[in-house]
Amino acid sequence: MKRILGLLAVVLFINACDDGDLTVDTIDFADVPVQKCSQKDILYKISDNKMLILAIPAATFVNDETPDNDPIEVQISGNIDVVYRQYNGTPTDANICDIVTAATPNLSEEWNATSGTILITSTAIKTVNSTTGITQITGYRHYIVFEDIVFLKPDGTTQTYAGNSFVFGNYNASQSPLAFGFNEEAAISTCSGDNRIFNFNSSEVFILDLADFATLFQNVETTEPRIAYISATNKVNYRLYSGTINNAYFCTTPVPSTPTLTENNWLANDGDVADGTGIISVTTTQPSLGVFEHTIRLKKVTMTKGNSDFYLGDDYLYGKIVTP
Repeated sequence: MKRILGLLAVVLFINACDDGDLTVDTIDFADVPVQKCSQKDILYKISDNKMLILAIPAATFVNDETPDNDPIEVQISGNIDVVYRQYNGTPTDANICDIVTAATPNLSEEWNATSGTILITSTAIKTVNSTTGITQITGYRHYIVFEDIVFLKPDGTTQTYAGNSFVFGNYNASQSPLAFGFNEEAAISTCSGDNRIFNFNSSEVFILDLADFATLFQNVETTEPRIAYISATNKVNYRLYSGTINNAYFCTTPVPSTPTLTENNWLANDGDVADGTGIISVTTTQPSLGVFEHTIRLKKVTMTKGNSDFYLGDDYLYGKIVTP
């Protein structure tokens, strides 16, 4: 009997040894939120006396959605580090974020990732105006997964997730939504031979570039709105610059070096007659003799940049122009 018990103890001891597949020293932060240092490009999680750290340049996270099943792939190397730590007490952000990190609690063990792939899937975070239906992008959610990650332990052994995925979690990066602070006063382009209409608000501009300009803006009062569908020749786009712009900016050749474009073109999706989407609608009135006022509305228009988009609502007032 003693011999049998002795053999059983040996078997249990062998099974308890680390086989490199995380059967013993399991890292589990699944239910812990991702936090970010304000002073450093470091994301981290804290669970009891443990901390999981991802040091990664902020530029890795682009403000755009990733295509379906096509995440951003980044290798763990160079200036990208993944670190697992254990302390002799509960750590705080002061143990990782401060310029001079806190001395307590004491670090008892640290594993450093030597290889692996980081997969980042990004989706837009949107709010919806319940009255107008207009959506705004307020940030991006970056879902981070480690694949085939290998940790080096202090004793020289490795711990690996070979052939498996290890979820780090969601990092939510906020951003200021586009202001769209336009008033009703729009302006016809003063550029020679141009069929554009501008609506400016300091550094913002909302541009209509219309092949159907002459059809839409006739000096005749309307009983029904004149319409055109957004297309390759009837374009609608939004831009944001680093400083104030005006009509003359767009007439200058070459394009001035300042102010610079800080928010690349958001382009309106092409209209669809069957769905009744992407419509430019113009209503003309004659408020006084010889003066015509054209009210421009954009109906069921979606603006797109890269893989991201937002909805302008069912009926968006672009602005009004006055022609003699």
